[in-house]
Amino acid sequence: MLPLNVSRATPEEWSLVCEWAAAEGWNPGLTDGPSFFAQDPEGFFLGRLDGESEPVSAISVVNYSDAYAFLGFYLVRPDQRGHGHGLATWKAALAHAGDRTVGLDGVPAQQDNYRRSGFEPAHRTARYVGAVAGRTPDAGVVPAAEVGLAALAAYDSGCYPADRPRFLERWLGAPGHRALARVVDGRVRGYGVIRPAREESRVGPLFADTPADAEVLLDALADGFGPGRIAVDVPESNTAAVRMAEARGLVPTFRTARMYTGPVRPFARERVFGITTLELG
Repeated sequence: MLPLNVSRATPEEWSLVCEWAAAEGWNPGLTDGPSFFAQDPEGFFLGRLDGESEPVSAISVVNYSDAYAFLGFYLVRPDQRGHGHGLATWKAALAHAGDRTVGLDGVPAQQDNYRRSGFEPAHRTARYVGAVAGRTPDAGVVPAAEVGLAALAAYDSGCYPADRPRFLERWLGAPGHRALARVVDGRVRGYGVIRPAREESRVGPLFADTPADAEVLLDALADGFGPGRIAVDVPESNTAAVRMAEARGLVPTFRTARMYTGPVRPFARERVFGITTLELG
């Protein structure tokens, strides 16, 4: 068997990995790549067999802070599975995280393998899919640009294990993305983003102070966007978020588990009604 060489990927090379993700049914966003690379351009890896130009494996290990990283896009080309290429790529790329706590969203079939690598489950996540009858935004919902990056980054930091202003700057203004904020009496009470994808439009993140704030945001995000069907990855530990999704007729399609290798800084888990992405947390 030819040896495997693991090297960092360019944004142009990563477009192939997005095609792999689409083939797996992950429904990636149409313009995710630039936002992902904005956070950590050194955190994307490809495995190639010695002497070959086409990659056979991929993974991302994106560093958010000195304490936290997130692992995603763990993929091996179907015709090259079962040869150990995935594990070799995993080991080479995970060194990029150093001694940081690493998070991931693992499918059920891989969760035992992740446990053996030191990951422990924190909660289950279900992707809820369906059509939402969007409603015209009320006076309390405004474009994210009117609130500004600093205010939204501060709110986001309370809902996530790390600060991520570089990612948010690209995510909020990426082509095709609709980003809205919920503002009441001059105070941000939540925000959300919806973006075009291969199939259903993807909602993420959806962070809000209360279920009522989240409902208003979700309805406004869905109003007239794309083909009318949306997908939102809901942490099942937030029962209010599950009730909101079910009340709007969304149905769970597949589940993952959020897993960590160690402690993460405290954040307002009750405000997380939809996670940002399964690939970057």
